[in-house]
Amino acid sequence: MEQTDNLLVRIQKKYNTFSKGQKNLADYIIKNYDKAVFLTAARLGKEVGVSESTTVRFATQLGYKGFPEFHRALEELVRNRLTSIQRMEVTYGHVPQGEILDTIFQSDIEKIKMTMESIDHNAFELAVDTLLEARTIYIVGIRSCAPLASFLGFYLNLILDDVRLVQTNSASEIFEQMIRINEKDVIIGISFPRYSMRTLKAIEFANNRNAKVITITDSVHSPINLYSSCNLIAKSDMASIVDSLVAPLSVVNALVVALCMKRQSEVVNTLESMEKIWDEYQVYSSDEMNHVEPSVSVNSIREGL
Repeated sequence: MEQTDNLLVRIQKKYNTFSKGQKNLADYIIKNYDKAVFLTAARLGKEVGVSESTTVRFATQLGYKGFPEFHRALEELVRNRLTSIQRMEVTYGHVPQGEILDTIFQSDIEKIKMTMESIDHNAFELAVDTLLEARTIYIVGIRSCAPLASFLGFYLNLILDDVRLVQTNSASEIFEQMIRINEKDVIIGISFPRYSMRTLKAIEFANNRNAKVITITDSVHSPINLYSSCNLIAKSDMASIVDSLVAPLSVVNALVVALCMKRQSEVVNTLESMEKIWDEYQVYSSDEMNHVEPSVSVNSIREGL
């Protein structure tokens, strides 16, 4: 059985081989996977009317090593398939109103810790080197990922020569903006559940033209990793109607800082030029400029680098 098969596909393939009790389990999960994800093996069995051992055997017959691996697959399914309304109902149904602020803060802290412990440092270094060698860098992130793409694009423009934030109003616009992409270029694709098909198609388009692909996503099983040679995994579990993007933003920050370290003199020269332009054209108000003098700002950045 292919390991890439999701839980529902596995159930469909094995359904005719199940016992009556296992078919009851399969039917329940297909219709109520958003509820089943919160149940232990014993509670799931009780809900369906079968024993705990039947539930465990059901998991192994599907090709999982045990119920814990089966449950992780169920979590993956829920994360990818729940609608925004369902996410809100699931979260608010389990967190008291008065505890939401602390709960979200703690959840975000845990996501950063989990990302820090599991991220592939070799992949990170490869991403930095790949970006430094690229002729043109394309960045694509859609819907809730658009702010991450914009943030990354803003800072990469201060460090590297040719950075293009792909506008994503329509699929045809994406391909038109990337029409000249080739093996000398890099595309950074950012996508988290629910995964964007437009992001996937943009990455596929770039890959077909031999461009290097870097992905920032939540799982090695993310569909955008199909075309990626460098995967940066950041945790982003569902949290009510919105996805937490604090860990992905930390990865983006780390990329920017690492690139700055590699291009120290160029970055300082760029910032010195920008400070003069900002001052000449009064980009910032005089009050704002008085807080940080241009010379102090550049010197501080130089010392920090």
